[in-house]
Amino acid sequence: MSFVLPVLSTRLSTAATAAFAMALDPELRPATKPEFGHFQTNLALRLAKPLGLAPRAIAAKLVEHLQVDDLCLPPSIAGPGFVNLELRTDVLADGVNAGVSFPPRGERVVVDYSQPNVAKQMHVGHLRSTVIGDALCNVLSYVGYEVIRQNHVGDWGTQFGMLVEQLLDEDPKQSLDLDSLQGLYQRSRVHFDSSPEFADRSRARVVALQSGDPETRALWQRMVDVSLTEFERLYARLGTGLTPADVVGESAYNNELPNVVDELTAAGLLTESGGALCAFLPGFTGRDGSPLPVIVRKSDGGFGYSATDLAAVRHRVRDLHARRIIYVVDQRQALHFRQIFALASAAGWLPSTTTAEHVGFGTVLGENGKPFKTRSGDTVRLATLLDAAVERAAALLDERAGSLDGDARAEIARAVGIGAVKYADLSSDRVNDYVFALDRMVAMTGNTGPYLQYAHARLTKLLAKAGTTPGAVTVLESPVEQRLALQLAAFGSTVEQVAETLQPHRLCGYLFELATTLSAFYESCPVLTSDGETRASRLALCAATRRVLADGLGLLGITAPDSM
Repeated sequence: MSFVLPVLSTRLSTAATAAFAMALDPELRPATKPEFGHFQTNLALRLAKPLGLAPRAIAAKLVEHLQVDDLCLPPSIAGPGFVNLELRTDVLADGVNAGVSFPPRGERVVVDYSQPNVAKQMHVGHLRSTVIGDALCNVLSYVGYEVIRQNHVGDWGTQFGMLVEQLLDEDPKQSLDLDSLQGLYQRSRVHFDSSPEFADRSRARVVALQSGDPETRALWQRMVDVSLTEFERLYARLGTGLTPADVVGESAYNNELPNVVDELTAAGLLTESGGALCAFLPGFTGRDGSPLPVIVRKSDGGFGYSATDLAAVRHRVRDLHARRIIYVVDQRQALHFRQIFALASAAGWLPSTTTAEHVGFGTVLGENGKPFKTRSGDTVRLATLLDAAVERAAALLDERAGSLDGDARAEIARAVGIGAVKYADLSSDRVNDYVFALDRMVAMTGNTGPYLQYAHARLTKLLAKAGTTPGAVTVLESPVEQRLALQLAAFGSTVEQVAETLQPHRLCGYLFELATTLSAFYESCPVLTSDGETRASRLALCAATRRVLADGLGLLGITAPDSM
């Protein structure tokens, strides 16, 4: 509970100092049962051994020196020596009524996420980076950071030599879309592997591309434009915050790569190995114990993605003035980023004043427990996956036989289907794999996106039916009311935790618990049939819950429909 928990912790620590000349963290925690109040500490039990006293005697002395009358009812002692604290209802009400706001931090965060490849369809593998990255950007902005999104699109390298050369062989004026580009890539790959002559021409075409040859660049730009247009359609469907202005592909750093090599060489950080220029960093070895290199320039003089990532780090610190850089990339790239961060630090491009963090994530699995594939074994396209989710949500809405017309129903089906996919991704710890099971994702019960969206819609309907504008929370007589208020007041601290840990599942867990408590509130505390101040206060509590659900879902990138 962000507005009071730090204060109570400080006062408990002060009481321990006054009573025993010991300044300790009281490790104040939410109470496990209503009869134990709202917060509980086992500090007396932890002090028993060093002080040689009975825990209950220590607890009594702590309570004697504890000054919390302005916030709590008189503290109580339970069991072997737990100190229980119960907030005054007016303090709880103030916490709900105050809402949540964060001042600007004056720090800039760069978040690198999504990263699709030009000339290839976005697939299920891009879902996690896009959804997790977008949620983190929303949360970081909410708590006061200045956030710069960066979409590090794969738009450079050997494959474009192959693609351009294949296009020239076939028909450079042919119409292109992302499907035809993907087919072109597949044909060029076969051609490259089977024809040494074509392979040589493709490599020469890469040199022409990197050198700025007008014809090569024009054909490459067509491929980029076609791909980005399709990516934008998918981003619009997902409702992400990514825009065309956020696209800073690998090609953007091309002119800086020689400088990267020159500066690393001047710093004595590169060693020639087999014609390549490599960095051998202490602490990085293979399974056999041999040094594990970072290949900055390849033996043919070309540059790999390590050089590009190094240039990106330098740009984000030097030019964007980032104090924190976050990379939302598959967990399998963990070693690569540890090496890149270490080398960038050694080169002075990543100073101690800037933190770089790899936000890794697991794999999307099918219900057979294996990586999610089509029946033919191909990677599932993201567009296909979203279509299926929206169709399943539409079927769910049809079963409910509501009064919504076609357009409104279609829009809600889109919000519910895509929200279900996003929530399923975000609600599990990102480092873990998770199973993509549509039926479970779109269920209206359990820890799902639709369950939370329905809670919001139900509150919207209740407040509309009330016919009055909610005021402030003033009465919190029921323990369920108090528990709901306590959870509402914890929203700010939960969001701060997500910003610190970069773990969106913490926010999902909070919202699910809030919605569950709301259900208990409905059962125990009549709203519309209540009278006077109780009715007005409960309506205000419902309005605050609706606001937190909407804000929380919004931070996750999920629409909160007003009806379902």
